[in-house]
Amino acid sequence: MTFELYGYFRSSAAYRVRIALNLKGLEYIQHSVHLRKGEQQNALFREMNPQGLVPVLKDESNTLAQSVAIIEYLDSQYREPSLLPLNEPNRAYVRSIALAIACDIHPLNNLRVLNYLQNDLQASETQVKDWYRHWIATEFEALEMKLRKDQRRGKFCYGNSPTVADVCLVPQVANARRFDCDLTDYPVLVEIDARCNELEAFARAKPENQPDAD
Repeated sequence: MTFELYGYFRSSAAYRVRIALNLKGLEYIQHSVHLRKGEQQNALFREMNPQGLVPVLKDESNTLAQSVAIIEYLDSQYREPSLLPLNEPNRAYVRSIALAIACDIHPLNNLRVLNYLQNDLQASETQVKDWYRHWIATEFEALEMKLRKDQRRGKFCYGNSPTVADVCLVPQVANARRFDCDLTDYPVLVEIDARCNELEAFARAKPENQPDAD
């Protein structure tokens, strides 16, 4: 089966889904939805996702939105390699890391929020960057502490193979670097990010390696 992925090269949520598809070895066709040009408001796209957000993943019978939901769908349909542990407490632990990023960092720092701060609330560029860096620092500090002390951490966030936690972490670290966030205090996160990016599935998913990169 070939999937169709509607996304944007810089969208960290679409980045997550690209990583998951690559890890699963699944073929997909990419359709660019240029967020800065407002293509997410196009009527045809809004029919697929009334929220007007990327990513959207289509297969023969489903049209799915929300990156974590998409990743869990892929994991349920294509079991190997598994992106969630089989043991329920460990599944919950991995989800807690993934959702800390997907729910507590990303929504505060995504493009529509930054645009609202700058265009509607007249925040300066410096203020917008300070906003972004504040939420990165707040949540990265907590994640660093969580991973540093938990014995379930191995080469990756959990154990010695990537999970949905790593799939969510890597795009967020990439965004933090793009906004010149100081990552000195997060050596565990930086180490895991580096290890992930040694893998082809992560490297191929990088924003700069996408056909719509500009």
